[in-house]
Amino acid sequence: MIEISHVDKWYGTAFQALKDCTTSVAKGEVVVVCGPSGSGKSTLIKCVNALEPFQGGKITVDGISVGDPKTDLPKLRARVGMVFQHFELFPHLRIIDNLCLAQEKVLGRPHAEAVAKASKLLDRVGLKIQAQKYPAELSGGQQQRVAIARALAMDPIAMLFDEPTSALDPEMISEVLDVMVDLARDGMTMMVVTHEMGFARKVANRVIFMDQGEIVEDALKDDFFGKPRSDRAQKFLSKILSH
Repeated sequence: MIEISHVDKWYGTAFQALKDCTTSVAKGEVVVVCGPSGSGKSTLIKCVNALEPFQGGKITVDGISVGDPKTDLPKLRARVGMVFQHFELFPHLRIIDNLCLAQEKVLGRPHAEAVAKASKLLDRVGLKIQAQKYPAELSGGQQQRVAIARALAMDPIAMLFDEPTSALDPEMISEVLDVMVDLARDGMTMMVVTHEMGFARKVANRVIFMDQGEIVEDALKDDFFGKPRSDRAQKFLSKILSH
């Protein structure tokens, strides 16, 4: 579903954010991307739907080349759901309208159909009764669940998550992770940047560990947690799992 081949990304000429990154995500696979801050995790998944340009290598999503100038990027992004660290909801729109806007503007869905789809997805994330509220009236965890529902409303072929729980209070984290676990169990192709190792252990097929812009490890979940090959990953895990 997602092929990343020898990708390099620079900011200006001085800083290389991604160095020769190669990996892939199969249909229905859940891949967790972890590593220390500044290692290139978020940059990597933002390159997948061209929110960040890259200078070397190739990325394809469902056979479509992301870096090709002829690629219709808005159309591609409509097929690849993205959930950010900060919820990015439209504050002036009610929850139901946040879910309907892109369905109508981008996919051309009739209003009634968009509302029906939005209601069904809000029900799925446990927020149907909040449909008429505005984002500011919801907790952070609820807003992030709305953001996931909004991405799903576009019928994506894959979902990208960029640290979806890092801006949340601890007690709100589980309600968002529960929705993500359900998605994974339903067979959604997912690439998730997160420090939530419990989530990774529960649902990931593979774990990618990044450091200083490079993919240091790309291993099956059990291999990664059981015996990471690199000293850097071992040190990272010993710190993150010791508390």
